[in-house]
Amino acid sequence: MEEWYKQDLAYIHDVGYSDYALKSAPGILEILAQNNIHEGLIVELGCGSGLSALEFTKANYRVLGIDISESMIAIARTRVPDAEFQIQSLFQADIPLCNAVTSISECLNYLFDPENNRQLLVQLFHRIYKALAPGGIFLFDIAEPGQVDQGITTKGFTEGKDWIVLVEKEENQEQETLSRRIISFRQVGEHYRRDDEVHHLRLYKATEIGEELEQVGFQVQIMRSYGEYVLPKAHAAFIARKPI
Repeated sequence: MEEWYKQDLAYIHDVGYSDYALKSAPGILEILAQNNIHEGLIVELGCGSGLSALEFTKANYRVLGIDISESMIAIARTRVPDAEFQIQSLFQADIPLCNAVTSISECLNYLFDPENNRQLLVQLFHRIYKALAPGGIFLFDIAEPGQVDQGITTKGFTEGKDWIVLVEKEENQEQETLSRRIISFRQVGEHYRRDDEVHHLRLYKATEIGEELEQVGFQVQIMRSYGEYVLPKAHAAFIARKPI
C-alpha cells in the first residue's frame, strides 16, 4: 500500500493544521448531545493524529479511530492511549455497532484508496447505517466543486518553527477532482529533510450526497458549520440520522 501522510507530513499536519479538528469538536459534541448521544462508541473514519478523538474521550465517549496513515495512527496512539486505533482504508474497515460515526475534514473525498468511487461511497453509507444504533448519527463533511477557479493553479506556503510546507492546488471541473501537490521540509538536526506527496480528491455536490443518504434511509441535514466553526469555502457538513 502506498504511504500517505508519511512521517514528516503527519507531524506537520498535527502541529500546524490542527484548527479544523479542534475548532469543529465543540460543535460536534453539541450535535451529539442534541441527538441524545451522551455516551457509547464513536467510530472516527479518517481520525488523523487523534485530535478529535482526545476531545471525544474527554467527554466520556469510547473511540475507535481508523486511518490509512501509519504515521498519523502512531501519533494518535500516543496522544489518546484510552482509544483504539486501526491502520486501514476507511472504505474497507469493519464498522462495529456504535452510537455515532464521524469523518471530519473531507476524508471521504480522498482518493488514497484506488477503488474509491461513488459506488464504494454509497456502499460505505449502507455499512454505516447498518452499524449505527437506532437514533445514531453519521456526522461528516465533504469538499465540493469550486475549490479552485477553472484554469488556475494556486500556490502557497505555510511555515512553523521547524517546518515549511508548499502546496500547489489545481481543480479539474470536468472530472470534478482536485489535486494537491505538497512539498514539505522538516528540520532534523541542523538540516531540513524534504518529502513530496500528491493528493487527489473527488469533489461531490452536497445536494447529491444528501439524496444518496436519504435513499439509504437516513434523515439528512446539510450544514455549513459545526456549531460556531464555519467550514472553509465550498465545504458542506452533514448530520445523517438513523431513525429510531
